Amino acid sequence: MKPNPYILQKLPVGWKRGLALTAGLAVVLVVAISCRSVSRSVVLLPDVPGAKYIGSKECEQCHDKIYRDFATADHARLIAEGPNALNAGCESCHGPGSLHSESGGEIKPPYSFAAGRPQAGSFGAHLIVDQPPYKETVCFPCHSTVRGQFNLPSHHPVPEGQMSCSDCHSPHKGSAYRGGGTALVSENESCIQCHAKQRGPYVFEHEAAREGCTVCHTPHGSVNAKMLTVRDANLCLKCHFQQINGGKILIGGSDHTLRLQEGSCWTAGCHEAVHGSRVSSSLRF
Repeated sequence: MKPNPYILQKLPVGWKRGLALTAGLAVVLVVAISCRSVSRSVVLLPDVPGAKYIGSKECEQCHDKIYRDFATADHARLIAEGPNALNAGCESCHGPGSLHSESGGEIKPPYSFAAGRPQAGSFGAHLIVDQPPYKETVCFPCHSTVRGQFNLPSHHPVPEGQMSCSDCHSPHKGSAYRGGGTALVSENESCIQCHAKQRGPYVFEHEAAREGCTVCHTPHGSVNAKMLTVRDANLCLKCHFQQINGGKILIGGSDHTLRLQEGSCWTAGCHEAVHGSRVSSSLRF
């Protein structure tokens, strides 16, 4: 139903301003929702002298399979900032690809993680550019929180070069988490590929393992040994509640008053098979 223009003309000036303001807010809200629904993440791209950003579409000419799969990758949502934003998913990690494209691939991208002829200046001398990031640390400029976690006392040996982020995360296809993530046991393939002993099967399984490795472990680093989320018995007490009865501390209906003073649940000689046991329902070896 269209508004009657005669009625609009008869409205007080204050009402007209209110309607105009409401309409303007509605337009802003629609635009905000539209922008929010676009799955894009703005990134600050590295600056490399003599090279320009050309967009991921140019990579398809030679890397067609990777480009086709990359459309499904989490990192495909990355774009450059500014009015001339472009789809810079590939270049957000590999750097500006103009020289690489113009040379037919002879000149490697600035961050290629592979051997290749370095870029040359106008006088034939090699350009002096910042040392490209190692494969193990290329993710850190965007994932600064993860960088901090790898500096904690107990961490996966990524900074030491014994592992790389791509061992657990897939940059070119599908979810960034290999196996789908670490939230549920069915998706813990990322961890099981190295920690095969924890796969089982067990006669008596630890039910917490069904919830995934991250219930007890932080995947990148922790202040606690074995990358545990919580130290000592407090880790177990997140699920196994205490009851106070007659001055005794009961856990699972058993008196733990003195046992809790002997150390953590898995070091006091009681529940040592924390991932599962083949001989005891109390998770003993």
